[in-house]
Amino acid sequence: MTIKTLLGAIAVLSLTVSPTLAATWDLSNEYPAGSLQGQTAEFFANAVAEKTEGEVVVTVHHGAALGYKSVDNFDAVGDGALQAASSAFVFWTGIDPIFQLSSLPFLAPTSEDVRDLYELAKPEYEKVLESNNQILLLATPWPSSGLWGNKAFTSTADLEGVKVRTYDVASTETIKNTGAFPIQISWADVSAQLSTNAIDAVLTSPNGGVGVQMWELQSDFTNLNYASSLQAIHLNVDAWNDLSESQQAAVKEAAAEAEAFGWGLLADATSKDFETMRENGMTVTEEVPSEFATALTAAAQPFIDQWLEETGERAQSIMSAYQKR
Repeated sequence: MTIKTLLGAIAVLSLTVSPTLAATWDLSNEYPAGSLQGQTAEFFANAVAEKTEGEVVVTVHHGAALGYKSVDNFDAVGDGALQAASSAFVFWTGIDPIFQLSSLPFLAPTSEDVRDLYELAKPEYEKVLESNNQILLLATPWPSSGLWGNKAFTSTADLEGVKVRTYDVASTETIKNTGAFPIQISWADVSAQLSTNAIDAVLTSPNGGVGVQMWELQSDFTNLNYASSLQAIHLNVDAWNDLSESQQAAVKEAAAEAEAFGWGLLADATSKDFETMRENGMTVTEEVPSEFATALTAAAQPFIDQWLEETGERAQSIMSAYQKR
């Protein structure tokens, strides 16, 4: 065998036995590890590790530990500063109004309604992310929002002048129309704002408040069944393209299982959270008077009408299909 032939054989052999390089991803999540979204992110990370046999490693950073909030995650993932993130759609409404859909007030009162709306809107969510160098891996819901405060809220009179934490334009406009004083605040800043009395009440899910032990600062929760908004795990396209085909297939499978896991958590989440609240001395008002519910729906309608008009045909098409189910 000539030297040239030997070197060629060695080169071929080295290509056939070279190991698959591992990918390591940081996944940012603004919410606590014990929240539904925190649990879903951890499930995804573990499933990816298992299905890729350790070739893809996802490290989840909860509680905005990397300094990124949901509103920051969109650009951070698109630009590649983060490989992945778990982000609440409510903080992306300024990026594209389609992300407002899942948090429109009183639109999807049941988990089945929430899922139907997601499936109808999913292609639009994917388009926006794809045009910004990202992939939508999965989306899962938060339990429907209510009001945390130091009293029950059962009428618009109870809200008059109350400083309420809101999280998007829809909630801000709706709360304002009830006579309260809305203050739009990211989740990571809520506890600090409460402790300094900058806000009196917080619009969020039962699970969000339980995750930060909000009973240390608030005595009551009023279940408004306001909206069950979505949170997505999204991935940088370049990080995706760095994977082999088999790794991509494994990540897709892990994402599908994590999505099913996250939706499955919704079924019993609220009842369990109510139990936890009561065990910690809170008063829970599970239903509000019909007159108050009607007033809240009326307070939300002007924004919904405006959103439909401004978002245009794609929103109207989704809503039409949703209403015809």
